[in-house]
Amino acid sequence: MSNYSVDRLYQLLPAVYRQRDAEQGYPLRDLVEILAGQAKLLEGDIFQLYENWFVETCEPWVIPYIGDLIGVRGTDGATGRRAEVANTLGYRQAKGTAVMLERLARDVTGWPARVVEYFARLETTQHVDHVRPRNPRTPDLRRTNELELLGGPFETASHTLEARRIAVGRGRYNIPDVGIFLWRLQAYPLERIVPHPADASNKNFFFNVLGMDQALFTAPAAETAASPVAGEINVPAPIRRRAFHAALASYYGKGLSIEVWTDWQPDTKDEDQTRLRLGDVVACDLTDWNRPRPSGKVAIDPVLGRLSFSAAQVPERLRVSYRYGFSGDLGGGVYEREASFTHIAGESHLWVGVVDDPDLRAKLPPEVRAALFPTLQAALDRWNGTGSAVIEILDSRTYAEALTLKEIPAKGRLEIRAANEQRPALLLPGELKVTGDEQSGFEINGLLVSGGPVRLLGRLDRARLQHTTLVPGKSIPALIVEAGAAKVSLDRSILGAVRTDPETQVELSDAIVDAVDGTGKNVLAAYTALDGKAPGGPLTVSRCTLIGEVRATALVLAENSLFLHPVTARRRQEGCVRFCHVPPGSRTPRRFHCQPPEDSPALAARVRPRLTSPRYGDPGYCQLTADTPPEIRRGAEDESEMGAFSGLRQPQREDGLRIRLEEYLRVGLEAGILFAT
Repeated sequence: MSNYSVDRLYQLLPAVYRQRDAEQGYPLRDLVEILAGQAKLLEGDIFQLYENWFVETCEPWVIPYIGDLIGVRGTDGATGRRAEVANTLGYRQAKGTAVMLERLARDVTGWPARVVEYFARLETTQHVDHVRPRNPRTPDLRRTNELELLGGPFETASHTLEARRIAVGRGRYNIPDVGIFLWRLQAYPLERIVPHPADASNKNFFFNVLGMDQALFTAPAAETAASPVAGEINVPAPIRRRAFHAALASYYGKGLSIEVWTDWQPDTKDEDQTRLRLGDVVACDLTDWNRPRPSGKVAIDPVLGRLSFSAAQVPERLRVSYRYGFSGDLGGGVYEREASFTHIAGESHLWVGVVDDPDLRAKLPPEVRAALFPTLQAALDRWNGTGSAVIEILDSRTYAEALTLKEIPAKGRLEIRAANEQRPALLLPGELKVTGDEQSGFEINGLLVSGGPVRLLGRLDRARLQHTTLVPGKSIPALIVEAGAAKVSLDRSILGAVRTDPETQVELSDAIVDAVDGTGKNVLAAYTALDGKAPGGPLTVSRCTLIGEVRATALVLAENSLFLHPVTARRRQEGCVRFCHVPPGSRTPRRFHCQPPEDSPALAARVRPRLTSPRYGDPGYCQLTADTPPEIRRGAEDESEMGAFSGLRQPQREDGLRIRLEEYLRVGLEAGILFAT
């Protein structure tokens, strides 16, 4: 509590002054209130000076100065700068050990890591004074679980000597070689969601709410003193079937990677009553849904993200919790988004969600309980096109609704958003039509929208999609803008093809536009006019990945982006394209530092992006592989990668680790950085 509150300072004044102040309408108290506000600022600054003595509590600008005191060299790519400086003295005491190198890699890059000393993986003649029973020359072909790990960070097999250098990625198995494996993908949790039925039998389900295969990821467990180096259970990696079978108790259960509740009752006080027991679960390959399995067991396939019950176990209510993998905070997802929320005074606020637990409902603020609706359409009906409103969805449930929106009034605004760290799914049977009057606005924030497209109509003035997924992979556009006067902004979103009026101004930033159709073989135009052929409205692109042809009346600015198919701008005398990959055959405004160079068509076959996966739903969706040419992988303005994940600054993280390894590796050792995901 501050020592300089208004009441405290005001009471210090003589009573006669306070009495006269009351007679004149408290002008003196207003002055004291201003002085108290400035005193609080000064008090906070003085308090922060003490906090700045310690690296754990100091402000970010102080960290380099503390680092200079102990001789920490600055690196542009270090994401965990505070942790790196705080642990530097510990690094030096344990210099060169595997545990220390692993912790260093994790602190500098921000990615989970595992260190492998490859001398231990070499075939050697056994010495009777130093027998290595776990290092046989020939692997045991009966240990299929270990055979799956060959070539990875957790392998146990032995190899012959490789003379090529690990530092350049050519060899691994040599006496001085140390491999540092990094996991670039994150594991995002989805809790207590309704899985998607695979058929009418109501016994086969996809974990993914869209009814598609999706690999389940490990919820990383903390490392223990008995196992100081990361194991398979300590990193956010896809769960293997054999690993799931061999260590079921490490993956399934309360607070772990996978949970399943049958005959779910939201008001149940003890969730253990409805959670499937460990003994009822079995790992299984469910490529064939009818695959035989042990009687009375519930089969889970973590590779495909599938769940199957026997005919005698068909559940009436079902909920699942699991983790999915992705590169970063992009599209609809369960991550921190509160900074993107728009707050405007005077707007009405409505909430959507089902809170059946009386205790949980009682904890909600009174204003939330008074304006809480079970469906999105019910909240829209209460708004009824009157004034401005924010409709906030409190959970990550699936909402399968045909929505009807009233016209947004003049100077009004409607925002549909997910609560912070929630990702509700909106399954539309048809189009979502949004009509607005003059100077009106519409926003979507944090939703996963599938089914029909979003169509913007009328005289809508502005529209914005943030942290939103309009599921791509369909034969129809995901966003259709018929409101010619609208200014459309798409930020940190994933969506399918876009169709606009020629006068519509569109801005894309940190986004993926994927125009691959439902077959996965044909690619539609990513950006065109409403007819799908003529050029769309003026386009601005920053740090984006676009799959499909782009045809725009003008390319106002394109920077740090990946165009995987030709780009055509009708007006080439205006605009600029800088630090982008532009395929041959494109017709753009003047280019600056773009790849491949216009005067070197022979480089086009080599200098092109290489994606881990172009399929939406895969963990490595639109992620650049490690063997992508450096002209692309380090071709952005800040020497980061081009495309939607430019903001992750992955090359800088890698460079920061290489600089640190020069300082902490033992003499004679050589390290290689390897990407596990």
